[in-house]
Amino acid sequence: MFWMLITVLTAQRAAEMAVARRNEQKVKKQGAIECGEGHYPYIITMHILFFLSLITEVLLLHKQPSSWWSGIAAAILAVQAIRYWALCSLGAYWNTKILVVPGAELVKKGPYKWLKHPNYTVVVLEIILIPLLYQAYFTMCLFSLLNAVMLSVRIRAEEQALREYTAK
Repeated sequence: MFWMLITVLTAQRAAEMAVARRNEQKVKKQGAIECGEGHYPYIITMHILFFLSLITEVLLLHKQPSSWWSGIAAAILAVQAIRYWALCSLGAYWNTKILVVPGAELVKKGPYKWLKHPNYTVVVLEIILIPLLYQAYFTMCLFSLLNAVMLSVRIRAEEQALREYTAK
């Protein structure tokens, strides 16, 4: 079951990167400006290291699924639904990079009606729930902290770009 989870999550991330590349091409044709390029490689590295840490912790410490696995798995599925709701709500504007089309209106539909950064909320929850599924507490704690630091940089850069380039 563990390897099936890793395979599904890896395939999901690969598909999202393909969508992000396609969306990047679309919005750059509309004149999109990229912001926050300096921290982007660190985000990618952190996400790769998250999965490597999870795999290492589960395999080396012989972690087993939590006795709460069915509830945690249901929560992970609910979080994925929010991820795709956010992705679909942004359409071609969704990306893993900060790409802003000058003068564009901010998206305020879907989960963006209630949350300013629903996709980041999803990532926070995944970094807690996925390791929790296998009682990988070291990975959960370490990457929750690293992600908090990364998001403090990321959200600040994104907010600045949106203030500077989007329609008021």
